[in-house]
Amino acid sequence: MDFDDIEKVLALVKEHELTEFELERDGLKLKVKKAQAGGQGQPMMPMMSAPMPAMQFTGAPSAPPTTSHATPSAPPDDELELAVVKSPIVGTFYRSAEPGAASFVEVGQRVKKDQVLCIIEAMKLMNEITSEFDGELVSAYVENGKPVQYGERLFAIKTS
Repeated sequence: MDFDDIEKVLALVKEHELTEFELERDGLKLKVKKAQAGGQGQPMMPMMSAPMPAMQFTGAPSAPPTTSHATPSAPPDDELELAVVKSPIVGTFYRSAEPGAASFVEVGQRVKKDQVLCIIEAMKLMNEITSEFDGELVSAYVENGKPVQYGERLFAIKTS
């Protein structure tokens, strides 16, 4: 039922001087009531409702979302600008290409845009995660070999 249909119903109610009209179709309920005595001249107010889907509880409540930017409690005069690299997929986080190999990046190291920061394995596929920024890597949030979720923070980069 769209707006034009509702206008047609309201016109019919007014034309036939009905005081109450109720229609239920395809899970949509439309109920129109005219104002009682003394309320003449007031427009009819349609009330629509649709059935609410049943809510399902699937486990413990989730933690509140974290912010994607760092905010120091007392920002210095020359405020740092940190960019956070987040996981684009769910998978397993790896800091190097193979066990025992050197990490792609270390905290304190300068990184360039499109430089590989880590690998996330998802469904037996190795996905290279690259930097979107030039700057200095100031923090690594995930340990090697640990699972990561979509949107989880991986690194913080002080942009330059």
